[in-house]
Amino acid sequence: MGIVRHLTGPNARLCAVKFCLQLSCDYPDTSYGADRVYGDMLQQASLADRLGFESVAFTEHHLVNCLMNPAPLMFAVKVASMTERLKVMTAVCVLPLHDMRMFAGEVVVADTLTDGRLMLGVGRGAFEYEMDRLGVPMSETRDRFDESLDVLQALLREEDVSWEGEWYNFEPLTVMPRPVSPDRPPIMMAVLNPDGIRACVKRGFHIQTTPLSGDHELFRQQVDAFSEARDELGEAGEHLTLSLSRVAFATKSAAHTREIQERAHYYYGRFDNIYRGPGLVDRGKIRELPHEQTVDELAESLLVGPSSEIVDKLGEYASAGVDRMILNINFGIEQEQTLEMIESLAADVLPHFA
Repeated sequence: MGIVRHLTGPNARLCAVKFCLQLSCDYPDTSYGADRVYGDMLQQASLADRLGFESVAFTEHHLVNCLMNPAPLMFAVKVASMTERLKVMTAVCVLPLHDMRMFAGEVVVADTLTDGRLMLGVGRGAFEYEMDRLGVPMSETRDRFDESLDVLQALLREEDVSWEGEWYNFEPLTVMPRPVSPDRPPIMMAVLNPDGIRACVKRGFHIQTTPLSGDHELFRQQVDAFSEARDELGEAGEHLTLSLSRVAFATKSAAHTREIQERAHYYYGRFDNIYRGPGLVDRGKIRELPHEQTVDELAESLLVGPSSEIVDKLGEYASAGVDRMILNINFGIEQEQTLEMIESLAADVLPHFA
């Protein structure tokens, strides 16, 4: 996949990047109503479709009011029905929570009803609170995920599949309906570890990753692992893509930038509680805990600021070889302001990376 030089001036970059909006379904104020939360996400998706974004993404999470989407495939079908060309990406579906014999059929139906615009991102799960309460301890998720992925691929590719494994044992069966074609939907792996990235690319998977809190050295290792493995595949790997997820928001002034940084800091106080912290949840609402980083420290790892600064930061990712930027724009910001920001990104950022 080539990177083309087509810009002149202070924002010139080696650029060829696709842009995806993360529809995070954040729900900090539960009085807002789930109907309004999902309505906001659908409105953002429709706007992204009109303004030239390549895709939207949403992740699977249960029992908590952060990244609240317990039915990502259903959501993908709804988004596709309201848009014309936008790709719909699960980022990610948590395989250990599903029985692959049923999930495979659901994937085929979703791929069919989205007219082939589905990109199936899969992962092992990230929130211990969620996994434990659904009967899948985090200590088991790696082994469960590995076997689930193998079973899913077999069921999508073959007929009369039987299985004898640690987590699956079943007699020959054929998932119906059958996939429209063997390469649909494309599968994307959520993985952070560079060795894991390398192994997944060699198996023919697209990659979604993130450098956590902006760790530049980790980012370089992730990109290098992807590039080296894709190069080793030759022509067979040319279609594979590397997607990078970052929090982003285009702002209008220094005061606006600070406001958004503080809102992101509040969001991460909740997110870190459920991701790395004790997982304190009250009737589905994640408690806000003190964030380890200060607002200023967190700001270093965010793409929050004037559009020109975002272009410069994205240019570094593009030059490194990132194919797709997944921009997380939903972290408690009002809908009207978020829609204005999407328009700003489309007008002032996307043209630099067309």
